[in-house]
Amino acid sequence: MNLTYKLNDILFLDIETVPQEERWENVSVTMQQLFEKKTQYQRKEEFTVAEFYNKAGIWAEFGKIICISVGYFVDTENSKQLRVKSFFGDDEHKILSDFKVLLDKHFTKKTNILCAHNGKEFDFPFIARRMIVHQIELPKKLNLFGKKPWEVPHLDTLELWKFGDYKHYTSLKLLTSILGIPSPKDDIDGSEVAAVYYKEKNIQRIVNYCEKDTIAVAQILLRFNNENRLQNTDIVSID
Repeated sequence: MNLTYKLNDILFLDIETVPQEERWENVSVTMQQLFEKKTQYQRKEEFTVAEFYNKAGIWAEFGKIICISVGYFVDTENSKQLRVKSFFGDDEHKILSDFKVLLDKHFTKKTNILCAHNGKEFDFPFIARRMIVHQIELPKKLNLFGKKPWEVPHLDTLELWKFGDYKHYTSLKLLTSILGIPSPKDDIDGSEVAAVYYKEKNIQRIVNYCEKDTIAVAQILLRFNNENRLQNTDIVSID
């Protein structure tokens, strides 16, 4: 594709989300009614509202973020290194605040952009909406008010793969498979995150999964640019 972006200017990311409550019974009556209206088209007659609540994490109004994983390239003596870091836990306000600090301190240049798979439809707006809920001022890279389309600092590997075909959807798992990239879905997938979080209470398993997705997005962009994919020794997790 001969992308003109500098890899060191890109922040790769992925988020994991779950319903705000573990059980439908814990949702307030008002929010139950609103969820019923919101999901009427998707549910049709196949599911009751209560049965469909396990999917609530895909909507920022009814879900919450439990992990944001990021990755960024740095130059080393012999090659490029992808450094990976995660913000995670039960305190969504802290996750979002810490992520904002990262953006405000290290990704404020005009050339800095955010990159995710299906990020324009999911990750970026979800983060922004949850920040507003928590009364966190939006960082510049998420505040799109008044920006023209070519001024939006977001890159989406799904959009790049569409090549203008807006009817086409390709999952991250499928795209990594055809490009010869290790699958990030070798343990769990998005449909299992809520159960792992609420029932297993295994947040580290979710963090590992989220970081694999982030790494996969970086690998995809390298392949789009006809560059060699990263080896395990090129990937470093940091606290």
